[in-house]
Amino acid sequence: MANRRGKRDTKKIQQQSWQVQTAKARFSEVFRKARQEGPQIITRQGTEAVVMISQERYSQLVNRARQPKNLFQFFRESPLVGVSLDLERDKDKGRNVEL
Repeated sequence: MANRRGKRDTKKIQQQSWQVQTAKARFSEVFRKARQEGPQIITRQGTEAVVMISQERYSQLVNRARQPKNLFQFFRESPLVGVSLDLERDKDKGRNVEL
C-alpha cells in the first residue's frame, strides 16, 4: 500500500505476503487469512507469483468481468433490478421569448 508521500507501506505488504515454502508449511493459516483478511500474495524468489483470494471475492471479480450478451440481459442482471424510480416530470410549458 502507498502512504501519503507515495512510498510503499512495507509492513502491511509483509503481513499479506508469503514465500512459497512458508505458504506450503502454513497453508491453513494462509487459507484462513485469505477468507478473513483479504488477498494473500505468494511469492517465489522474491517476485509475486500468485494471489490467494476467497471464493466470494473471486465470484465478485468474475461476475464483474463478465459482459452481458445484449441490452436486455444487461438490464435483467442489473443490481438495480426491483428499484422503483419516479420518472414522472412536470409538464414543460415552454418559456417566454421576446421577439
